Amino acid sequence: MSIQVATRQVGDVTVIDVAGRITLGEGASSLRETIRGLVNEGQKKILLNLGEVSYIDSSGIGELVSAFTTVTNQGGKLKLLGLTKRVKDLLQITKLYTVFEVFDDEAEAVRSFA
Repeated sequence: MSIQVATRQVGDVTVIDVAGRITLGEGASSLRETIRGLVNEGQKKILLNLGEVSYIDSSGIGELVSAFTTVTNQGGKLKLLGLTKRVKDLLQITKLYTVFEVFDDEAEAVRSFA
């Protein structure tokens, strides 16, 4: 299954709904292009909904870090929403769980940008 990326606005926060696998190739590059496009449009508040992501490989982890760096360097915030157990475990193993703000509730995540 390839990756599916959809964006939507909740107030002034852009939510990126991701489904599938974030892996080397199409998965990582389409996520990268989506986030760079949003940053270039001036979006500073980005919430990455990973609730439907079944798998992330090492290049996918690299893309998450790259996305975080890109958004932060432009004065924005990137936060994560709805991690599956597998993705949460992966972020804890790689110590990235301490880098990202992670939320289980979308409304709470959106409020946190205020």
